[in-house]
Amino acid sequence: MKITKALTLAVCAAFALLGSPALSPAAKDIRWGTAQVGSAGHKALTVLVEVLKKNMPEYQFTVQPTTGAILTVKGYATGQYDGYYGADIAFYELANDINRFKGFKAQIKRMPVQSFWTYTVEVGAGIHKRELGKLNSWSDLNGRRVFTGPRPWDVRAHLERAFTALGVKHQYLDVAINTAGSLMEGGRFDAMIIYTNALSTTAPWITQASMETEWAALNPSADEVQKLKQAGFQVVEVDRAVFGKTGTTVSKVVLLPFYYGFHVGLEVPADDVYRMLKIIEANAADLVRSDGSYQQIVSDMPGMQRRGVESSLDLVPVHPGLAKYMREKGVWDSKWDSRVAR
Repeated sequence: MKITKALTLAVCAAFALLGSPALSPAAKDIRWGTAQVGSAGHKALTVLVEVLKKNMPEYQFTVQPTTGAILTVKGYATGQYDGYYGADIAFYELANDINRFKGFKAQIKRMPVQSFWTYTVEVGAGIHKRELGKLNSWSDLNGRRVFTGPRPWDVRAHLERAFTALGVKHQYLDVAINTAGSLMEGGRFDAMIIYTNALSTTAPWITQASMETEWAALNPSADEVQKLKQAGFQVVEVDRAVFGKTGTTVSKVVLLPFYYGFHVGLEVPADDVYRMLKIIEANAADLVRSDGSYQQIVSDMPGMQRRGVESSLDLVPVHPGLAKYMREKGVWDSKWDSRVAR
């Protein structure tokens, strides 16, 4: 009798332990790096993570702000982050061991891959309205003090690369983004970087700067546009209203786009990345209501993935989950099969 009672208690205890929440599988952490608070990247990832939390409870997503997206790519490669905010310009420098990645290869523990292309970022330049008529092209910035963005930022790298292609030798000034507007108003520098996301919205810090100073877009000249295209840059035009501008500037702002994405590595299985992409696609309308940066995936998410992959195909491999999604959508090229990460 005592033995039977003891066995019964043991079995009940075992079932209690099996049903205990404390012993259920823990959610896998995804520490996702992005740019600093006040940037377009931080806002966009915060919105994305809220959607993923609701639909992928087996993962615990956290947003990790840094001083620049480049640090998230490096942080992933060295094991600090599980997700990163990666652009084609960053992958270009990583693959070629140049500029911000010069000498970094020895530190790499795992290689980044492409897994979700989110939007394009379109980069240009703005000047104070008092400089109108004095500065008429990007070459006029030679010798001038210019804030092209914080040193680690990809938007700065892209604009500086364009200036180099045109032979523009400006004086770089590094300032905190939340002071850029007041410093331009005070004459601390003559021009600053401006940019949009997905041709439809701008960064919170630029919106703040617009309330602190009256800036005007400075477009490259027709000859400069031709030189930029010959150097491999894409060129687009954005209505000035995207920046909240109605006067003191050209109606169409000339900008140079590049591709940005929120990526994870091979630690996240292919089926989970595929499901993540399907969830993002299904919730694209909600995402764009919270952040206009997601406009391009609302209109054509498969096409955005194809264009993003093409921008970096020879630089970093493609996550098999992204490849699976693209094959399903008919935007994968079989010639890319060798570029799928394994």
